[in-house]
Amino acid sequence: MAIKISDACIGCGTCASICEEVFEMKGAKAHVKAQKDIPCVDEAIERCPVGAISK
Repeated sequence: MAIKISDACIGCGTCASICEEVFEMKGAKAHVKAQKDIPCVDEAIERCPVGAISK
């Protein structure tokens, strides 16, 4: 499993606010800071408005 954020990311910050252990904002885009398979990752995937997160 590898969590990835595609170029479709619009930098809304939803993933980072839902799952700060895994996602962080760097500039205008979200980045994966830790590869952890925890429940909030699935929530971030579901709530990303542009579907930019996958695993």
